[in-house]
Amino acid sequence: MGKTVTRIGNASAEAHHTIDKVSEATGPAVDSVTTGAHQVVDKLAGVATNAAETIGAKSEQLKLAQNRMTGTARDYVRENPLTSVGIAVAGGFLLGRLFNSR
Repeated sequence: MGKTVTRIGNASAEAHHTIDKVSEATGPAVDSVTTGAHQVVDKLAGVATNAAETIGAKSEQLKLAQNRMTGTARDYVRENPLTSVGIAVAGGFLLGRLFNSR
């Protein structure tokens, strides 16, 4: 996640630099446009950073949920090995019937 935020920051800095170069080349007539462009870049960088942070947090939550579910399944199989084998055989049979019927 840190690399993504750094990339967003670098892209934002490059966009600001490009806007400044264009502004210098065209003169003071476009100062308000330049200011608006800088504000848009800042807003986009903020939105992208927030999205990257949210995705990173959700990714961590999904990993934790996956670990909990895996642990629960592992415990169930250890406590009920014959039932687990029966469920696996039945599930395999049903999946086989579904995919072979096409």
